Parts: sequence; C-alpha cells; structure tokens
Amino acid sequence: MIHHSIRFTVKPGTTPEQLETALESLRNQGRVIPSVESFIVGRDFGGEYEWGATFLINDIDGFWDYLIHPAHLHTDRIGLPLVDKFASFDITDDTDPDIGTKIADLHRRRFNEIPDVAGLVSDLPEYLGSAAPGPRGA
Repeated sequence: MIHHSIRFTVKPGTTPEQLETALESLRNQGRVIPSVESFIVGRDFGGEYEWGATFLINDIDGFWDYLIHPAHLHTDRIGLPLVDKFASFDITDDTDPDIGTKIADLHRRRFNEIPDVAGLVSDLPEYLGSAAPGPRGA
C-alpha cells in the first residue's frame, strides 16, 4: 500500500471560492481515480501547513495510474497556481527494497512527460517532495 500525501498553504489573496474549487478537485480525484482505495482531504493541524490530502493506492502500477490520471492533472493545473508552500511525501509498507527509488522514478517520469505540470511545480515559492523539479532557472 502506498499512502501519497500532500500538505499545502495557499497564497495570500486566494479567494474562498478558488480554494473550495481546488479542494473539491482533490476530493474528485479520490472519487474517480480507479486506483485510489480511500482518501481524505481537509485541514492540516499541528504544523506550518493549512490543508492536506492523503490517497491510499494499492501498488506501484496503481500509483502511476494515479499520477497521470486526468482528474489529478486537472487539480494540478487549477490548484498549484494558488499554492504558496507545498510538501508531497509517500509512505509505504511495501517490502521491496527498491520501492523508494521506484516511487521517485515515477514522480520524475511524470514531470518529464507532463512539462506544464513540472513548470507549475517549479514556479512554487516552496516545494518539498519526491523527485521535485528545481525552481525555474536553477
């Protein structure tokens, strides 16, 4: 099982309507992406982030399907422009000693194959995560 989690804070000036549209898009990912077993989207307490989401995915093949699904890409395209600080991390109970490398490779592959999303991530003021592309111009 892979638990893919994100934590984020929105930019000042983001309207409640923009935020709700992005949060609803995250919820929609959980509902429509077949490889998502369960999910949660909500407030993030106990840290420096305001919001978060976690998606449970059975295996590495399902994780790739999740990463490139149109519902996920839609969320990236409407949500990332609103984000100030973002962290992405993956937790797994998979015993494959190479699973961490495989997960990071999928993130890199996604950024390589979907350059507009890589650009949105690179434009974030702060991004931490698996295979995060660096800021533009770096």
